[in-house]
Amino acid sequence: MTTTAPFATVVLPDIPYRTVGDSTLMLEIIRPEPIPTVPMPAIIYIHGGAWMSGDRTANNRNAFLAAQGFFTISIDYRSSLYAVFPAQLEDAKAAVRWLRAHAAQYQIDPQRIGIWGHSAGAHLAALVGTSGHRQTIAESTTVTEPSSRVQAVATLACPTDFLQMGGWHEAVDSPEAQLVGGPIRERVALVQLANPITYLQPDAPPFLLIHGEQDEIVPLGQSELLAQALRANGTAVRFISMPEAGHTFGVDEAS
Repeated sequence: MTTTAPFATVVLPDIPYRTVGDSTLMLEIIRPEPIPTVPMPAIIYIHGGAWMSGDRTANNRNAFLAAQGFFTISIDYRSSLYAVFPAQLEDAKAAVRWLRAHAAQYQIDPQRIGIWGHSAGAHLAALVGTSGHRQTIAESTTVTEPSSRVQAVATLACPTDFLQMGGWHEAVDSPEAQLVGGPIRERVALVQLANPITYLQPDAPPFLLIHGEQDEIVPLGQSELLAQALRANGTAVRFISMPEAGHTFGVDEAS
């Protein structure tokens, strides 16, 4: 337990939130201790790792938010090495539903849920934000659980349109190709489903986009594309480009 003001925090590791086939996906909670007497806003963090590596414990950046009175979770999602898109998005949407289903147990305000992430995690966070009106994207099962809508989104170095990334992103073994199950120019329909802009609706939640101008992994233009689309949609958006920052903003984390 830490003692960061104004709240002390507690970590609750290894909480199962979804079972898909033989896989049980886990999340890690960091929350204020003791639990506040009023319902807490909740925040989901999605790790980076090129959609293929990392886990809920890697660079979990939620501790400072929990110390400010937020209930936070960091989630695992299916690796692209084992499941192609939209598996990863369906996992993230399931995490939102898990929060709402456990709102009473953990003293969560189900009408104040935010989501954020870095790189691959930012991409999934943006997708959750724009696709909240759709309970599922491609899974065959009928979803009868609570809504997967969120009320705020923040992204760090967010990939948006793979077809406009250029260079090594179009290689047959690129992370983007791995995510969609083949070279992106041969999977255009699925690449479009992986673009957050595809799902924009008038009631999309507000976005905060942050991107380093020296990012050599995800081009700055990717966040610019998303910011332009959000503004055209009438969505509240703040876009911050950091002149001296690279992909990891000085933090040792995979993409």
